[in-house]
Amino acid sequence: MFGDVQIAPSLLSADFMNLERDVQLLAGAEPAPEWLHVDVMDGHFVPNLTIGPPVIKSLKKITNIPLDVHLMIDNPEQQLDWYIDAGADLITVHLEADSRVAEPPRRPGTSLSVERVDDPSRIIGLIARIHAAGLLAGISLNPNTPAEAAFRFLNLAELVLVMSVHPGFGGQRFIKGSIGKVAALAAEAKRIGANPLIEVDGGINAQTAPLVVDQGADVLVAGNAVLAAADPIAALEEIRQAVL
Repeated sequence: MFGDVQIAPSLLSADFMNLERDVQLLAGAEPAPEWLHVDVMDGHFVPNLTIGPPVIKSLKKITNIPLDVHLMIDNPEQQLDWYIDAGADLITVHLEADSRVAEPPRRPGTSLSVERVDDPSRIIGLIARIHAAGLLAGISLNPNTPAEAAFRFLNLAELVLVMSVHPGFGGQRFIKGSIGKVAALAAEAKRIGANPLIEVDGGINAQTAPLVVDQGADVLVAGNAVLAAADPIAALEEIRQAVL
């Protein structure tokens, strides 16, 4: 019914004291996940502080699973090369991020939003830098940013990431309005002949996964539903089965 849906377990929900153990556990699944989703948070664009380049370099040494690096940071222009050099395979930047580092931190349960990107050349430039390094490029939209803000970039990026929770913390409830956003992105991509992967991140489990895949999602980021489960491999398989 849904075709080949890719799974990207989010390491935000892993045990950071046993990160290698959790990565190797996922790598041993049959089939192994197509991606490992790495959430980079700067404590400012989102109200949390997580993984940086040294951890990504270490991850690259212990797994062949491609690293899907999601930059939730205010100043991707200044830091992009760090993550290119660290070994990311795909780098996603937010349409809402810019260099306004003087703004206060976000509060949990909220996130920045834009109605449109006022300086498209900035996003185009970031995508070009990622491509110049031989990597795949993604763009991301926070929950209150409309799908239309991403339309002009759909033929440039390999992936568009729909945040179905406000970024910052795992274990949040899926925002149902994300379903329509996925549908709008898929419809516009088809209309213009673009073919980016549509990824959804936040509150994804065996119940919510079919809702977004049915509207055109290709990649599912699952954190708590997999790595906080008693049996992560069984939980991963449950999501796969739910979208067959």
